[in-house]
Amino acid sequence: MTSSTKALTREWTTWGPVVALLALVFAWGRDLPGLAVGLVALCLAAAVLAAVHHAEVIAHRVGEPFGSLVLAVAVTVIEVGLIVSLMAGGGEKTATYARDTVFAAVMITCNGIVGLALLVAALRNRVAVFNAEGSGGALATVCTLATMTLVLPTFTTSHQGPEFSGAQLAFAAIASIALYGVFVAVQTVRHRDYFLPVPVEGKESSEEEHAEPPTKAVTVASLGLLLVALVAVVGNAKVISPTIEDGVQSAGLPKAVVGVVIALMVLLPETLAAVRAARRDRVQTSLNLAYGSAIASIGLTIPAIALASIWLSGPLVLGLGPLHLVLLALTGVVSALTVVPGRATLLQGGVHLAIFAAFVFLSFSP
Repeated sequence: MTSSTKALTREWTTWGPVVALLALVFAWGRDLPGLAVGLVALCLAAAVLAAVHHAEVIAHRVGEPFGSLVLAVAVTVIEVGLIVSLMAGGGEKTATYARDTVFAAVMITCNGIVGLALLVAALRNRVAVFNAEGSGGALATVCTLATMTLVLPTFTTSHQGPEFSGAQLAFAAIASIALYGVFVAVQTVRHRDYFLPVPVEGKESSEEEHAEPPTKAVTVASLGLLLVALVAVVGNAKVISPTIEDGVQSAGLPKAVVGVVIALMVLLPETLAAVRAARRDRVQTSLNLAYGSAIASIGLTIPAIALASIWLSGPLVLGLGPLHLVLLALTGVVSALTVVPGRATLLQGGVHLAIFAAFVFLSFSP
């Protein structure tokens, strides 16, 4: 990359999030015409690309797996705020919003992001190599959290319907935040080496890996701009969500499609960052982003929703239906078979993408 290109990148990744945030301020709470919705969507795209850039700057400074953790947690914290704000005062029509969003996040990360990363890496090197110990532990955490929060409510009997009782919801929230805390401690301190990229034989490190880490001032600036970009991403996704809802309703599609579309937009930064990491033969970083985002999505969302349920009106439906239970079980089995060997080919990437395609298609046509 030439110096002029780098300078241009620095410029647009600096003003891009600011412009997107200004668009959010002017658009918030207003009924937008079609042209304005298109402009907001462009600002959202710019904020996504800027978020990926600044996350990579931070990752270069702090190293892995801290860089992946920063992006995953930042997106999830803001996403939680979005879910709570949408559920506040929404009543029964938002009863399944948390469930639909969390499940969509799990399917997008564990199948969409993982599948794309494995496909890109396998196309480059025939075999994608990663650390089975770290990825296996992360996957086990995802499966446990998903089962405790999305599967068990379907089968509990203390409360009518696929809902937790108050005590059960409190237990699920405490267990989720505890598991998330243990995972972060293992990932960043006790077994950090399990989550570091595995060198590819015969491949030299890229110039970017040998480049000098950014200064502290640049890192702090990137952290601030990353937060601005992520607020703009999630906020602008909410701004254009009424247009999406109107389109879904006009087309006669299920209401859950709205949650899927919004989750896809919110998770774009992780998706692009994971694909770029895979192109650099850093598949472990891609898996850290995918599974870390899924863990954060459940481990932070459920406790926040449990706390918010104290003042939120209306029911809180968390239990999945039969169709989604099958997809979740298939995802867990296939993911285990992918992760255990520590090596994957085009086939594994294709299988995960097929499951993701089935999830998207069945969301539109259940």
